[in-house]
Amino acid sequence: MPVYAIIVANFCRSWTFYLLLISQPAYFEEVFGFPISKVGILSAVPHMVMTIVVPIGGQLADHLRSRKIMSTTNVRKLMNCGGFGMEATLLLVVGFSHTRAVAISFLVLAVGFSGFAISGFNVNHLDIAPRYASILMGISNGVGTLSGMVCPLIVGALTKHKTRLEWQNVFVIASMVHYSGVIFYAIFASGEQQAWANPESTSEDKCGIIGEDELAEESELNSDITAAPKKSYGTTNNSFGRKQGWKKKRGVTMQEEEQEEEYLGERRVQEPVPVRPNVGKERSDCKLKRCIPISISPSVPPNGLVGFLFSIRHILTSAAQKIK
Repeated sequence: MPVYAIIVANFCRSWTFYLLLISQPAYFEEVFGFPISKVGILSAVPHMVMTIVVPIGGQLADHLRSRKIMSTTNVRKLMNCGGFGMEATLLLVVGFSHTRAVAISFLVLAVGFSGFAISGFNVNHLDIAPRYASILMGISNGVGTLSGMVCPLIVGALTKHKTRLEWQNVFVIASMVHYSGVIFYAIFASGEQQAWANPESTSEDKCGIIGEDELAEESELNSDITAAPKKSYGTTNNSFGRKQGWKKKRGVTMQEEEQEEEYLGERRVQEPVPVRPNVGKERSDCKLKRCIPISISPSVPPNGLVGFLFSIRHILTSAAQKIK
């Protein structure tokens, strides 16, 4: 339910935001006859006040939490419900005001108090689920954006005749939306980390069918390899030692390892090593001015860069013989 409380609060806050963003110029023009050319500056004043209130609300919330005056849950509820409640009340005053000065003053105060709610629901994602805060933020903002589609339709349907009474109904609905958000958030919100957001642990119910967590063992092996110092002297490495340790963890006995090594040794003896012609000699192409002598061991077939160079030389030699 704390997640739903955040989503509902975001929807309620977005309702007023889009209402003022879209309909505020029309309200002042139709109700108070305010010139549309001057409404632009007037529309920016409430949000300028909110930019000052938001940092103040954040500092106040952190002070209450750091001094342990209130718990995180109570701080979030206080900031959110206080901001929403004051905004809803002041919007009612704006809707029923009869003078331009009163409407502008209380509208600025309403939007300013809404800045305290940012320290409530807007940061509550990090309290209940730090690992999934970005996902929750995307979900709540997505639902909140729906109010941007619904609110203009309702305002347009209610203000067909552009009278003061119709605009009063618009602000009454906005206040009711905020009051419902206050009630829902006050009941279901929480500032404590939820159980489903805790880090996953390798428990028995998450293990494989053989009774062991194979993924955990492989992760541990990879972390050991990464943490081990990377030292190499020639072709010597300690991968065999790691492999032995991993096999011991998997339950492979030393006797099985010895039998496996003996079997592999017998196969190496029985299988003849193919000998390539002209292998073991130092080769160089005299026709090329810059040539790199390549020495290939008869027991090791060419591979990698050596094999690539050998293939290029073989192709050039074959081409030269065909031309001759």
